[in-house]
Amino acid sequence: MKSPRTSILLTLALLLAGCRSPQPTPITEADTARDTDVTLREGDVVKIVFAGTPSLNTTQQIRRDGHINLPLVGDVKAAGLPPATLEKQILDAYGAQLLSREVTVSLESAAIPIFVTGMVLRPGKVMSDRPITLLEAIMEAGGFDYGRANLKAIRVMRREGDRMRTFIVNLKPALEGQPGTPFYLRPADMVYVPERFTLF
Repeated sequence: MKSPRTSILLTLALLLAGCRSPQPTPITEADTARDTDVTLREGDVVKIVFAGTPSLNTTQQIRRDGHINLPLVGDVKAAGLPPATLEKQILDAYGAQLLSREVTVSLESAAIPIFVTGMVLRPGKVMSDRPITLLEAIMEAGGFDYGRANLKAIRVMRREGDRMRTFIVNLKPALEGQPGTPFYLRPADMVYVPERFTLF
């Protein structure tokens, strides 16, 4: 006859086998690198320079509805566009009103939202105005709950098109001062710091 302890262990093993999560995505250098493809987002600050009409020059933060407001033409959608595409949108909006058909859009500062949860002291949204690493985002969320956090299996969930990719990152070597490549996060990445699993 099985002891209650053996029954509990067998039940836990069966539950864990049935709830096994999908295999994590192998991590490549491109996954951990800084994102060099600029796509404008809500909260970003853009500088717009009109070559032939400097009186129209402006620096604005993209509103929560994804638009900016320009003199003479009103609202123009900016979020979700690369700067070059926004330049074309602005030229189309002004039409023949411009003396010179030359407009430059540059990103002054970016608002990067990251979501951190699990065994951290202040779970929630972390906003950054620059590229941010996984370790930096966790520290912005108050740092690890060191008594409970599993530093070896931190999950980073990233939406790419219509699919979600999951990376498993071991931050223990970095915290011990060992050299390594930092894992840069992308806007809207979700970070989950799991709890260390112990039977007793």
